[in-house]
Formats: sequence, C-alpha cells, structure tokens
Amino acid sequence: MSDSSDLAAWVADQTVTRWFRDAVRGSGDVPALRIKQGGGWHELTWAEVGDQAARLAAGFAARGVGPGDRVLLFLRNRPEFHVADVAALLLRATPVSIYNSSAPEQVAYLAGHCEAKLAVVDDVEFLERLLKVRGELPGLDTVVVVDDPEGRRPADVHLLADLMADQPVDLDAAVEAARRDDLVTVIYTSGTTGNPKGVVLDHANLAWEVGGYTRLIGSHDPGMRAVSYLPMAHVAERMVTHYGWMWLRATVTCVPEMTQLGAHLAEVHPQSLFGPPRVWEKLRSGILAAVAAQGPEKEAGFQQALAIGEQVAQLRAAGAELPPELAQGHAFVEQVAFAPLRARVGLDELVYAFSGAAPLPVEVARFFTALGVPFSEVYGMSENTGGMTWSPFEARPGTVGKPWPGAEVVLAEDGEVLCRGGIVSRGYLGDPVRTAETFDADGWLHTGDIGVFDDDGHLRIVDRKKELIITAGGKNLSPANLEARLKSLPLVGQAAVIGDGRPYLVALLVLDPEVAPAWAAGQGIAATALAELALDPTVLAAVEQGVAEANSHVSQVEQIKKWALIGEEWLPDSQQLTATMKLKRRGVLAAYGDLIESLYA
Repeated sequence: MSDSSDLAAWVADQTVTRWFRDAVRGSGDVPALRIKQGGGWHELTWAEVGDQAARLAAGFAARGVGPGDRVLLFLRNRPEFHVADVAALLLRATPVSIYNSSAPEQVAYLAGHCEAKLAVVDDVEFLERLLKVRGELPGLDTVVVVDDPEGRRPADVHLLADLMADQPVDLDAAVEAARRDDLVTVIYTSGTTGNPKGVVLDHANLAWEVGGYTRLIGSHDPGMRAVSYLPMAHVAERMVTHYGWMWLRATVTCVPEMTQLGAHLAEVHPQSLFGPPRVWEKLRSGILAAVAAQGPEKEAGFQQALAIGEQVAQLRAAGAELPPELAQGHAFVEQVAFAPLRARVGLDELVYAFSGAAPLPVEVARFFTALGVPFSEVYGMSENTGGMTWSPFEARPGTVGKPWPGAEVVLAEDGEVLCRGGIVSRGYLGDPVRTAETFDADGWLHTGDIGVFDDDGHLRIVDRKKELIITAGGKNLSPANLEARLKSLPLVGQAAVIGDGRPYLVALLVLDPEVAPAWAAGQGIAATALAELALDPTVLAAVEQGVAEANSHVSQVEQIKKWALIGEEWLPDSQQLTATMKLKRRGVLAAYGDLIESLYA
C-alpha cells in the first residue's frame, strides 16, 4: 500500500469478517481477549473466540436473524461483546451498540429507530431497563442476557450460553457471502440537541480506515496489547479495540468499568492507548497530585525534570539534535524520574498513545510528551469512521495531524473542515433530511468544525462552527479552547465558558472529584465533599490563582472576568455532558441560568 491507488486496490478485497477469519486461522493460539474475573485473569484465544462467534451466529440464525437485520448490543466492555458483534456480522446482520448509561426511554428510541430484531443485554440490571419498554418494540423478537446467576429472567428471555449449543456456521462461507456495502454497524451520535443520528458504516468504510491506520502506525505483530474501557457505542473505542483488534490481531483486555482503568493500566502495560481528553487530564492530575503529596522539594524537582523533558520533546518534534548538556540532563531525569513513573502507571511500553473526541488542553499534550510518552491527537467523528487526521509519530501539541491516508481534508471559505473519501459514511440511517444537511452532493462531509492548517499541513481545530462566541463588542472567540485551558488546572474537572452577546466572558468551573479532595487533605482541609470544598477559602484562592495564570496566556478580550465554582460532579450522559463527555451548552445554560446571571449582575 505505497500510494492511494495501492490502498484502493487493497480495500476492494477487504471485509471485517475476512479479518476475523484470518485472525482465527492465522493466530489461533494467540490470546485474543482477556478479562479479570474472581481475582484472576480469564483468557480466550483467537481459536476459542472464533468457535464461540460461529456457534452464536448459528444460534442467532435459528431465531430468525439474517442479512440486513439489526442486533442490539447493550453490554459492558467484556469478551461477550466482541463475540456477539462478530456473530451478527457472520450472518450479514448489523450489530448496533448503545451506551451502558441509556435510560429505558433511550433504549426504546434506539432499538425502535434501528428496528432491532434481537437484543443482547449484559445482566439483569440492563435487562430490566429493556423490559420496561419491550412493549413499545413489536419488532424485537428475541432478548438474550449474558449473566443471570439467580435465574431472574422471564421465561421468554434466553441465556447467551444457551444460544451457543448449535453447530457453528462456516467461517469461509460467511466471508464469501459478505458484501463491501453491507452495514457493519450504526453509530448513534450523542448529539447535544435532538434525537441521536444513526451513522451507517459499511465494510468499505472500515477497510479505508484500517488501511490508513496501518500506514500511519507501520508494521505490527500479532498480540499487541490494548485495553478496552470506553463504551463500544463510542466510534473511537469500537474502531481501535474491536475492528482494529481483528485487523491487527491484538490482545485486548476488557475493562468493564471506566473507574478500573488505572488499575488495569498498571497491570497490562498496553502498547497502544486511546482516550478522550478527560482520561488524559485525570491521569495528569493524578500524577501531579501524587508528586505534590511527597512534599515541596520533590514537587520542585519534578517540575524541573518536566521542563527538561519539554525542551527535548520540542527539539525532537522539530527534527533537531539535542545539545550535549541537554541530552545529558535528559538522560538523568529519564533514568531517575520518567522511566520509573511510566512503569508505575503502566505507560512504559506504549508504541503510541493518542487523544481525540474533544479539544485537549495543550498543556496536557506537552506533559505526556515531556514524560516520554509517544503521544498525539487524532481528529475525526463518527461520520468519517473515527479518524480523518492523525500524525502519531510527528505530533505537534495543539494540532491534530495531517489528513488520513486516502482521504481529502480541506477548508471551506469560512474555515469549516471538509472531508471526502472512502472513510466517509453514506449518511444517517432513515434520515435523508439530516443526511443532506451534513453530506453534500459532491461527497464532502461538512464537519461543523473551524480549522486552520500550518505551513507543514498539520491541522488545528479552532472550535465548533455553531459554538463560536460573539461578544457584545463583536469579538469572535473560541469557548472550547478557553475551556481546555481551564480544565488543565489541577483542581478543575470541567469548565463552561459563557459570553455570547455579553460584555465579557465568565466561566463555570467544576471541581475535579478525584483530585480536589486529595489536594484539600494535603492542605489540612477537613472537608471532603465537593459542595463544601467549593466554598472553602483555600480552594477558592487556589482556583483564583489558576484562572489568573490561564488569563495571562490569552488576550484581554479572551480573559475570564468572573467565575463560579461548582461543587457537584458533571456526569456523562447528563444535562451537562453527552455520553462521550462533550459539553451540552444548552443544558448548562438551563441548569445554571441564575448563577450565570449573577456573574453579570
């Protein structure tokens, strides 16, 4: 795949089911999936996953699932997700994953919209949410549950294990039957307004994406370690640790709850790791808090080491040689500080690590590159199969890389980022009106993001087109970039900048629920509840100092004039945040309208 024509020729012969069959046949004894159960590790080899998926496909078929049917997956990150997803694909059916946090009414909408014929749910807690609305889903013929140790399911709900009793379908026949335009999944966007849109992705979309992915990361060996911890309804997680899992023949460790990520990183030592900005922000805050707890002398020494690491990262990114004195200093801090730290938190064997899905504070990117982590940012969306720009090994903090191999990425006259190519979806499921609004007649995907290219072709995202703040003085400002800077403050977990049509900018700042209590304890503050800490004078003074520091890096019109500290956590899939932890501005304005007005009083 040396050029675009080679890539196109390769894509023409590829399907996801082919990758799976080839992994089962070529790497049968290699561990494919791992999960911690009962204090120990449970592993499945590729051969075992292949047998389970083929048997489950037969079980699905016996219950009427066939080409074009939709299979709803309402599961945590566990091996059974991968098995069930592939089982549906082997029948040319379409697996559709929904967020674990989905309320019954959301389950009803998504299952009804995709016209699910069969649903697989995690356990009885997930099952209860589905059964509350099953009466609204006349097309849902079969419900299957993975875990029901106490036998609480109704008689017409099947156990997943029971569906694997039939003889397996033939993998070769399934590969030959698949067509490149068969839908591989429907990704429901967690949009900030209105009902979710179902992005349709087919085998060809996925082939273009992994073909470009392979060019970017280079050669790989079977068994490359990764962790799967984000919901599989998230296009990036699905791309990296499901489709990428099959293509790369990786060994994926399933992490059922995101809160378990830190412990799993320290045990697994992954070789690739994707995370949205919030994950990297929390990792950074946790490391800084741990260093600070060792006392002022240790903290000062670590900051000096970071300064050396940042200088080295900048020179290497520019392709420049290190001055002998700097190289010697870096070798020392690498040995005594950075290498032991990376090993302790499980980041020491990474070949590449990357962030995406939302703006990342530049300070966070610089922090990890200074630590010696091969860190970068990817830019993309569900509508283009997850990634449209990325430069994993020539990253520049503040940019999201160069265009994806085989894709065109350009700027419209108003600066909007447009993308065209095989990675771009054909549109939204059953929604021609909104499809026409986003995908034009010439094949361009209109992202809604404003961007600029630097002289070397690296893209920088300015903000969402519809979210630019225009102050009362007529200044156009990016709230996302300002919020990213504020979220880099150690005590701040979330931030919302307000100022559209207003004389100046204000901000709502949310205390980080993990860092703030530990920091407060180190300051001798007895309070632990966020609501109490948000009123504490010492906490307020520290946040004030941080806001002043953030303001010193922007122009006067971009500075935050007033702010309020929020003592309650903003959770994913809430009034304030989408399931993928993007800010719901309308929700924030509705929830804190009086508080915002007080900042302008």
